Amino acid sequence: MIKNNEIKFLIDTLTKNLVIRVIKDFGLSVKEGLDAVYNSQLYDRILDLDTGLYYQSAGYNYQLLHKELVEGKFA
Repeated sequence: MIKNNEIKFLIDTLTKNLVIRVIKDFGLSVKEGLDAVYNSQLYDRILDLDTGLYYQSAGYNYQLLHKELVEGKFA
């Protein structure tokens, strides 16, 4: 999968920040927050290094995730 340790670190840090925001904003448990992020279309796109989303800010990615969770579709 991802071989570069720096890219893996960026993705892991971004994912952690997204989970924390989802838990806070939607009042979810840790498990529910993890499920929401890991099962999102956004997470799949973050893992696709060609999109470049892995090096965008957590705030930018959270806007996309929030829209996906609220509207049920990836923007």
